[in-house]
Amino acid sequence: MTETTTEAAADSPTEPAADPVQACPIAPVVDLVFSRWTTPILWTLNEYGVQRFVELHRRIGAITPKVLTQRLRQLERDGLITREYHAEVPPRVEYAISPLGRSLAPLFHSLAEWSPNLAKVDAARQHFDATEPAHRRP
Repeated sequence: MTETTTEAAADSPTEPAADPVQACPIAPVVDLVFSRWTTPILWTLNEYGVQRFVELHRRIGAITPKVLTQRLRQLERDGLITREYHAEVPPRVEYAISPLGRSLAPLFHSLAEWSPNLAKVDAARQHFDATEPAHRRP
């Protein structure tokens, strides 16, 4: 057998590819909860309670109104928030975290407790950048 044939045989899978969910069962949770803007929205609603769109937008900051609208719709669809429309003049819409969304509070609390480690991550990055050749840096 030639070297090329041996390499090709080593590269070909002998088993079917693993289901990504089975390979990492938390991947769907990460995709759902940690997609861009989802975490700040859920955290804000959990921390401050019921919010109108303008209040939510002001607290989150850099998000555009269009993206906030899209994320709120997706979170409502996912059952993580609720939307209440009040037929008044002018109409009023309020958003709140749902019981399902509130069930994520311990996760957010754990992440907040871990956040002091970000200083260690920054130090590790600085050390890597100072000691590794440029071609090895991400």
